[in-house]
Amino acid sequence: MVEEFAAPPEIVDHARRFAAEGRTPVTPRLAATVLLLRPTDDTGFEVYVIRRVAAMAFGGRYAFPGGGVDPSDSQADLGIDAAGLADRLATDPQRAQAIICAAAREVFEESGVLLAGPTASTVVGDVSGDDWEAARRALVARDLGFADLLKQRALTLRADLLAPWSRWITPEFEPRRFDTYFFVAALPGGQVTRDVSGEADHTMWIRPADAVARAERGEVAMLPPTIMTLKQVAECADIPAVFAAAADREPAAAVTPTLDLTGTPTFRYG
Repeated sequence: MVEEFAAPPEIVDHARRFAAEGRTPVTPRLAATVLLLRPTDDTGFEVYVIRRVAAMAFGGRYAFPGGGVDPSDSQADLGIDAAGLADRLATDPQRAQAIICAAAREVFEESGVLLAGPTASTVVGDVSGDDWEAARRALVARDLGFADLLKQRALTLRADLLAPWSRWITPEFEPRRFDTYFFVAALPGGQVTRDVSGEADHTMWIRPADAVARAERGEVAMLPPTIMTLKQVAECADIPAVFAAAADREPAAAVTPTLDLTGTPTFRYG
C-alpha cells in the first residue's frame, strides 16, 4: 500500500534546488529515536512526543526523543550480548551497540527517563532529583559520557527494554540527512518524563491514533516517518501488543520517502 503526504513548502524548495543545482547527496548521519510508551486507564497507551524548536533541523514539528549517534556511544556496557542485537539491526556489534546506546542516552537527555538499572533485570526508579539533573546536563554538554555516567552509578544499560521497530533514511535532497533507527520502549515504573530538553519547546503524551488525526487535520506538524510510525503502533491494542509486533518486524529494512514534484508536491511511502 502506498501512503501519500503533502510536502511542506520548505522541503519542496530543498528538493527543487537540489535538482536544479545538480548537488551531491550528503552522507546520512547515524541516529536513533525512541517511542516512549505508557499505559492509559482503559488498557490503551500513549506515546511521548516533543516539538523541536524552530531553529533546529525539522524544527516546529513533533517527533520522538532522539538524535545523532555520538562517538562515545560505542563505549557503554549494554548488559547483553551485542551480537544478537547486531543480527536484529543487520550490522556489526560495535555499530549496533552505538545505536542502542544513543537511543537510551537521547531518551535520558530529552525526557529525563533512564533505561538502566543496577542489575540486568532491574530499572532505577525516580531520576528527577538534583543530582540526576546535574548528570543529565553534563551529558547534554558532552562534559560526561553516557558510559561514564553508568559506570559512576554502577548501572547497566537495559538494552533489552528497547525493541527495534524500523529504520528511516532522509531523502537525498535534504541538506541534513539521518539514517535513523526507531525503537519502542515502555516508561519504567517510578519514572516520569520531564520537559527538560533545550531542543524542544513543547512536549505531550498522546494516543497514537489521536496524534495521527491531529496531524491529518493540520493541527500539529509531523514528518512522514513520525506519522507512519504512529499509524503502525496505533494498530496495537496495548503496550504488550506493540512489543509483540516489534518482534515480527524487519527493523533494518531502510525506508526513504520519495517526493513527487509533479502537480501538488507529495511524499510517497510504500
